[in-house]
Amino acid sequence: MARMHSRRRGSSGSDRPAADEPPEWSDVDEDAIEERVVELAEEGHDPSQIGLKLRDEGVQGVPVPDVKLATGKKVTEILEVNDVTPDFPEDLRNLMERAVRLRDHMDENPGDAQNKRALQNTESKIRRLVNYYRGDELDESFTYEYDEAKELLE
Repeated sequence: MARMHSRRRGSSGSDRPAADEPPEWSDVDEDAIEERVVELAEEGHDPSQIGLKLRDEGVQGVPVPDVKLATGKKVTEILEVNDVTPDFPEDLRNLMERAVRLRDHMDENPGDAQNKRALQNTESKIRRLVNYYRGDELDESFTYEYDEAKELLE
């Protein structure tokens, strides 16, 4: 299937092997994993960064290849239970950060046509995501505005 904003087909990504239970070498206690997830979230890490840190650094020196297999809950579910959820969904926040960077670049380089198109595409994605999250994760009255996004991200 083609990409949304470029007429090329993307390269397919690799899939993780299907597994029903955590590997034998990773026998970390569920409570220890949940404590580490909350600790990393309080330090300001996003859910995807938390998963990477647990995979690379582990808990008590033992890597955790998959949080959901080890605990039965996703990282975001653990954060919701412990009331440490971020203000915005991670994908929306990342897109808003990109839009702010692109807008700042446009202010310095007004003739950059590629950047202008990238900004239009990014803001389009943001508006679609806002519509998707409106009512559940975001207020009903939330709309994307550059100035508000810049303030929210600071």
